[in-house]
Amino acid sequence: MSAKQRYDDLSSDRSQFLNEAEQASKLTLPYLIRGHEEHTSGMKNLLTPYQSVGAKGVVTLASKLMLALLPVQTSFFKLQLDESQLGQEMGPEIKSELDLSFAKVERIILESIASTDDRVAVHQALLHLVVGGNALVFMGRKGIKVYPLNRFVVDRDGNGNVIEIVTKERINKKLIEDKLPEDYLQNQTVSDTYGDHIDECDVYTHVRRENNRFVWHQEAFDHKLKGTEGKSPETTNPWIPLRFNTVDGENYGRGRVGQFIGDLKSLEALTQALVEGSAAAAKVVFVVNPSSTTKPATLANAGNGAIIQGRPDDVAVIQVGKTADFGTAYQMTAVLERRLSEAFLILNVRQSERTTAEEVRMTQMELEQQLGGLFSLLTVEFLVPYLNRKLDIAQKSGDIPRLPKNIVKPTIVAGINALGRGQDRDALTQFLTVLAQTLGPETIGQFINTDEVIKRFAASQGIDVLNLVKSMEELQNEQQQAMAQQQAMMAQQQEPQMAAVNQKAAQAEMQAMQQAQQQEQPPS
Repeated sequence: MSAKQRYDDLSSDRSQFLNEAEQASKLTLPYLIRGHEEHTSGMKNLLTPYQSVGAKGVVTLASKLMLALLPVQTSFFKLQLDESQLGQEMGPEIKSELDLSFAKVERIILESIASTDDRVAVHQALLHLVVGGNALVFMGRKGIKVYPLNRFVVDRDGNGNVIEIVTKERINKKLIEDKLPEDYLQNQTVSDTYGDHIDECDVYTHVRRENNRFVWHQEAFDHKLKGTEGKSPETTNPWIPLRFNTVDGENYGRGRVGQFIGDLKSLEALTQALVEGSAAAAKVVFVVNPSSTTKPATLANAGNGAIIQGRPDDVAVIQVGKTADFGTAYQMTAVLERRLSEAFLILNVRQSERTTAEEVRMTQMELEQQLGGLFSLLTVEFLVPYLNRKLDIAQKSGDIPRLPKNIVKPTIVAGINALGRGQDRDALTQFLTVLAQTLGPETIGQFINTDEVIKRFAASQGIDVLNLVKSMEELQNEQQQAMAQQQAMMAQQQEPQMAAVNQKAAQAEMQAMQQAQQQEQPPS
């Protein structure tokens, strides 16, 4: 079976998810997912939603997820030494040197991410995840490419593991002339099966799992393209299909917008009614009694402050009279906006003069705790394969040395792990604050182990305390050295006094001896 036939077979299972994604995109970012229009030529007029709450929520949530998964100022992973595989304990000097080497490797990986457009591609993929629930990321050696849901199909087993992926993209025929048999394109007739553009053709990429590795190739006109074969181990597979939420037995995920599509539809309808009703209410139309002496032309041509003949009762203004109805619709839109803002983690602080910083912090922490389930899936399905692929590319290119798989293990410290550390930090801070307020500040120094508190705070911030925070042994040695120096200084200060005392004692002894000698001599 060709890649095109396999793509068409798997597209039937994707159609339901694609329709939902297209509907969600129309209410948020209409340009993001075009539905079954896999390829469009030229510009297309897209319908603009009447409300922007959905677009703001999607962009906000995607940005928060990206900054949490790939933080800018800190590393999202850490290389650790598996001491259980070494068979012997290592001294602190060797551990310190290894940690410094690991830190250098981490900086090289972070610099490579900063020098490429990885964050831009990841943000685009997260937008597709929030709206449509699915995105395919291809991590090539030159950068990341994102496939929307209408350009790929995927097949999974019962455990959710990927078995097969087929992508479809339209490219210029000149790019594949050297990969097809000679004179193949000249003899090939253009048909609707492969598109109606003479200069373009559809290229399919077929990815399959074979045991513990993935193999892929590209096809055009049901013909395999030369030089497009590739293979990769399962752990460093460049094809990463992402899902926002998982449902057992489904090959595709569900987006965040789809979970709140009811509120978005209601807000769209009410906002449209308010906008159109407000425009109708803002229209000013004067009506004149047909039996009156006041002429409509006279009224229309009268300038400001002009004096004309007529009766005021003959002229009236048409009013809509829907103020109460508009108020009910406006109140409902406010409720819907608040619910959607909470769903997409938009921070809405209570507007008052007594809003404290603690209230803002608690509101933000409550919103971030809602990301727990999202972080868990993205950490497993994106961060781990992304890091493995980046390390593999850096090792093959010689940017970093080869890392022993059984001894050095990378650990993700972002996403759900960072959220858990943040909660530990807040709990520890609140515990110490309550303890100091209840029992007094001196209680902390009496009952709390300061060394352990420092270590836990550093762990919650993702900071390595090695050679940064002094250990208890180092503090005891410094105290002993300080006491010895103090005793030596005291001894130096007491030396002149002791010398004077010894001198006086020697003089007194000499005087006593002289007196004794004088008493022993007989009188003359």
